[in-house]
Amino acid sequence: MQQYRSEVLIVGGGIAGITTALELLDSGKTVLLLERDQPEVFGGLARESFGGMFFVDSPEQRRLGMRDSTELALRDWCSFAEFGPDDHWPRAWAEAYVHRCTPDVRNWVHRHGVRFFPVVNWVERGEFRPGNSLPRFHMVWGTGKALAEQLMAALRSHPNAGRLTLQFGQRVEQVLVENGTVCGVQGCAEGSGIPFEARAEQVVVATGGINGSLDMVRQHWHADWGRPPETLLNGSHRFADGTLHTAVANVGGRLTHLDKMWNYAAGVHHPRPRKPNHGLSLVPSRSALWLNWRGERMGPQPLVSGFDTRRLVTDICAQEKAYSWQVMNHRIALKELAISGAEFNPSLRDKKVFGFLRDVLLGNRWLVNDMLTHCKDFVVAQSLPELVEKMNALQGDAAVQLDAVSDAVSSYDATIARGDKYMNDEQLRRIAALRQYRGDKVRLCKFQPINDAKALPLIAIREFITSRKSLGGIQTDLHSRVLSTGNEPIPGLYAVGEAAGFGGGGVHGLRALEGTFLGGCILSARMAAQAIAQAV
Repeated sequence: MQQYRSEVLIVGGGIAGITTALELLDSGKTVLLLERDQPEVFGGLARESFGGMFFVDSPEQRRLGMRDSTELALRDWCSFAEFGPDDHWPRAWAEAYVHRCTPDVRNWVHRHGVRFFPVVNWVERGEFRPGNSLPRFHMVWGTGKALAEQLMAALRSHPNAGRLTLQFGQRVEQVLVENGTVCGVQGCAEGSGIPFEARAEQVVVATGGINGSLDMVRQHWHADWGRPPETLLNGSHRFADGTLHTAVANVGGRLTHLDKMWNYAAGVHHPRPRKPNHGLSLVPSRSALWLNWRGERMGPQPLVSGFDTRRLVTDICAQEKAYSWQVMNHRIALKELAISGAEFNPSLRDKKVFGFLRDVLLGNRWLVNDMLTHCKDFVVAQSLPELVEKMNALQGDAAVQLDAVSDAVSSYDATIARGDKYMNDEQLRRIAALRQYRGDKVRLCKFQPINDAKALPLIAIREFITSRKSLGGIQTDLHSRVLSTGNEPIPGLYAVGEAAGFGGGGVHGLRALEGTFLGGCILSARMAAQAIAQAV
């Protein structure tokens, strides 16, 4: 059996694990980081992410003339979270995050060379419950890839880099306890199965959530959503499978809120999949009509993204069949079609200013062409009858009704034709409101009809629910110490990032204000490392 020993052991090499290691090196600790994946993809899901981060009263907000406050942000957070009476630790972590996210996350990554796009995005504005009162979604210039690479570079160049040992391809399966104190882990090498044991004075779990295991997602599916969809796509990390959640529970750790997840409503199959059921999360076009599996417009409240992501998932799951369609035309697709993540935002990822401006001002032509050519969930036609025929051919049935699609499109287009004063349609009212903020206006059509001869061809996108992030997890106190079922810290054991529900076993409650995932990973990791450094 391979043997390892260190003062501190970190299990998981995502952004939470990297941050923990970086902070521990600052305090002079010897650190062993065990990562299940390979060196070329070091950085976990953060490396693949869009890289949005939630900050309060940031320099970027102030430059745009906004005056945010922790009081307002906490009110918005608690409104969306709908915390229950027993959610002491999630609420405590929410308070900590809104107070500390700018000085302890934004300013910290800025010192490590991370920069942000000057326009702050405004997402999760709220619908039936208030959400973000102000724009708070700060995009990393270079996406999550740049964030991960800057912090990895800081690890490599750290004055104490010699105190860090990285071991890749290591699958941890069991937490070791001696005399009531966690003292290490056991597992085996991914692929070869060669066993190993790692010993340390403190163990930090940073292995992500459960949403990479579709079996676990279905097992913990939230009651609000009824039955899990027949087709469920995977937009999480392939190794975020809950193995360490089970291991922590086996030594008395408390797991909470595993039914709370941040899934997405507009998922499509990856045209070049790297894992089973590999899904991409579209940023749903606001000017498209969102239809159910029969081709009927979703309602009575139309589905429009940017207000309450969870409500989109809830409404689709309430249908007899939990998938949907978005119908648009080529002009809408060029202006509004986007895909979340670094892979499909290369200009932003590679910091190419002119390419980014080209895509914004002239349309994301390369992305539209790629999806139309290679993604099986896109169909194209010159007329509505042809479009419906292709939609049904794709699904292999006759579920989509031409009358339903024609009625939805003609009614919507007729409302636009009546002019601004008479646009009595909630989707159009939202488009008008969204266009008041320049961060949305630049990527949003101005009342574009669907069946417009000048904007053809028509496009329909079949969309599935996509598993993404776990909002629940291992419960922790404000030092990121794992709590037992008796609400006492388990000596020697910490959990950070998504493994800990981004703090406290569920800092977001029922919904997230977005951008709080990367920030939660960094803050919980820093708090763990500081607690370890101060421990006797």
